[in-house]
Amino acid sequence: MTPRRLFFLFLGLLTALRLFYVGQPELIPDEAYYSMWSERLDWSYYSKGPGVASAMWLGTHLFGMNEFGLRVFSPLLALGTSLLMYSFGKRLFGEPVGIWSALMINLVPIFNAGSLLMTIDPLSIFFWMAALYTFWLALERSPQRSVWWPCTGALIGLGFLCKYTNAVALVSIVLLLACTRKYRRELRRPGFYLMWAAFLPFLLPPVIWNMRHDWITLAHLSARGGLQKAFQLNFGELLLFFLQHFGAYSPLLFGAMVAAAVWAVPLARRNFKTRFLLMFTLPLWALYLWLSLKQAGEANWTAPAMVSLAVLATALWYPAAQESAKKRGFCLAALLVGLGMSLLVVETDVVRSLGVSFPYQLDPSKRLRGWRTSAQQLESLRAEYETKLGQPLFLIANSYGNAAVLGFYLKEKRTEGPGHPPIYFPESQNIENQFSFWPRYDEWVDLREYARDVLGAPAAPEQNGEKRAALSAALAALPAPTATGAEADTRWQAFVRALLAACPHLALDEYASREGGISFFQGRAALYISDRPEEKAPSSLHGGFQSVEMIACIDQSRRGAPLRQWRVFLCSGYHGVSP
Repeated sequence: MTPRRLFFLFLGLLTALRLFYVGQPELIPDEAYYSMWSERLDWSYYSKGPGVASAMWLGTHLFGMNEFGLRVFSPLLALGTSLLMYSFGKRLFGEPVGIWSALMINLVPIFNAGSLLMTIDPLSIFFWMAALYTFWLALERSPQRSVWWPCTGALIGLGFLCKYTNAVALVSIVLLLACTRKYRRELRRPGFYLMWAAFLPFLLPPVIWNMRHDWITLAHLSARGGLQKAFQLNFGELLLFFLQHFGAYSPLLFGAMVAAAVWAVPLARRNFKTRFLLMFTLPLWALYLWLSLKQAGEANWTAPAMVSLAVLATALWYPAAQESAKKRGFCLAALLVGLGMSLLVVETDVVRSLGVSFPYQLDPSKRLRGWRTSAQQLESLRAEYETKLGQPLFLIANSYGNAAVLGFYLKEKRTEGPGHPPIYFPESQNIENQFSFWPRYDEWVDLREYARDVLGAPAAPEQNGEKRAALSAALAALPAPTATGAEADTRWQAFVRALLAACPHLALDEYASREGGISFFQGRAALYISDRPEEKAPSSLHGGFQSVEMIACIDQSRRGAPLRQWRVFLCSGYHGVSP
């Protein structure tokens, strides 16, 4: 069998195994958080564009709201990225480089994790690699006009909607054209401007959303990158940045890629292919190296640039390995270490089955473990205290990730109204995540708006057609909010009676005032759950409830080792935080 056929067979089997596996592990908190986005599609979101939410929406509409439906595109995107790398590497340097670069990327631990989990990274990497390829095709046809120019702009735009740093590819393109005499004229040709014209429409969704939300994403990204801090050289953070990359990309593979980048700098002056790949690596790396001098970023932030660097590293190391037994041995060792680390990332229980103690505090797969059991324990505790107190309890979690993943695995996903999450994030005057833009337990709701939401949502079991029709008619008959007089009062009371008939759980009577709104949580109790070792709940809870007391400390273990600990607080008599 030829190397090409073996390669395609490998990719086919690997993708099949990934598709089988993705439905098995529980979601990580970020996946559960993004799944909530997919249920509430919007132009954009607090920290990211709509790309990942749209992909999850499509997957779950095809296969259901479950682990497989949410993750189905991750193995397919990994396959697409691998095929693009193969075809691109083959086009530039020959088939062996194409095959080995695609094989190498599939032995990188963080790439393997991204092929199994649905986050922004598999989407971002795929669109970066696709744009890289189409831009090369556009240059191949220069100075003739080509459809590949607008294709490149559209692919960068799609990547931008998944991960904002994909727009750095435009910087790479401008720098490459400006630094290459042969292609400098492209900066003045129609193709270059068609590329920008194809990209610009993809700016609209985040811009529209941020215009409506005080440009909160810019403030978030500024804080995330440490831009609000005074600049100072912090070499400890820089060291941490590199250590994270050595762990995420495998030490020898990452070392080989860094060596290739250094090796390529003098070659780039006279070799356009080397310069091309280097230009799609260095700008993004330069950005995060500068930021890491103040605050270390995450290893996945540079992931798009690593695919171009992987092709470059393969192109440089492959002929070197052919000529030197030592370099060939190093390459083989790098691939084997990457394979071992990738297998460990996928299933860390292999280590424990060998009798090696591996605490979950150091285990990255901890994020995939125990959530269903935790949700069951939380539901049991809620049922116990609801029986004691004789009233339903709502739930609050200490972080958006915990709220999302526990809410996903609750068997009884109670929601207090249309759009409400099953578990809330603590009330705060600061906007900290997407929960701030969804219905919250600390907000007052206008009854008219609530009725419109009820009528726009699927009918609840207690809402028959007659009750919904009566509510719709009473809502339509309401006078303007500023209207006064006996008739206006009569119509308002009729509306409230219709609303109570359709929603008997509402804590109000037919004489509810038209002024202001209603809080569905006044006087109620909640359970606050935290995985932090805190003996006291946050001040916002103490300020918003009459009493807060810890009622349980749940130790969760797995395979005889501690996994996580939950502290549960009973918060009674909600009245809201005083301004």
